[in-house]
Amino acid sequence: MDKILIEGLEIKSLIGVYDWERQAPRPLLVDVTLYLDLSKAGSSDAVADTIDYAAVATRIEEVAASSSFELLEALTSALISMLLNEFSIDQVSVKLSKPDILPNAKDVAVEMTRSRKGR
Repeated sequence: MDKILIEGLEIKSLIGVYDWERQAPRPLLVDVTLYLDLSKAGSSDAVADTIDYAAVATRIEEVAASSSFELLEALTSALISMLLNEFSIDQVSVKLSKPDILPNAKDVAVEMTRSRKGR
């Protein structure tokens, strides 16, 4: 299966369990892997035969900005649902990272993979 990867997409979302986390949107990083057949786009060289990854990035930013989940797991799940519903992909993996949230860790992240069949 072919893939389109978007790595290190910087977004902001009101997310967290603690009161101090909920005072303002927090910076998050998103890595997305879209699984689909890219053979037609590879032959045609036409953008219409692939996924508009700028549109994917924009929608991820919009969903994150308009949400107020407490858990990374919930936002990750919402992003996956949106991607499967709005884009012609067979499967998607989303890694959502919350940098510098723990004093002794560089990052905390959640990663989920879902397919169109397994929804």
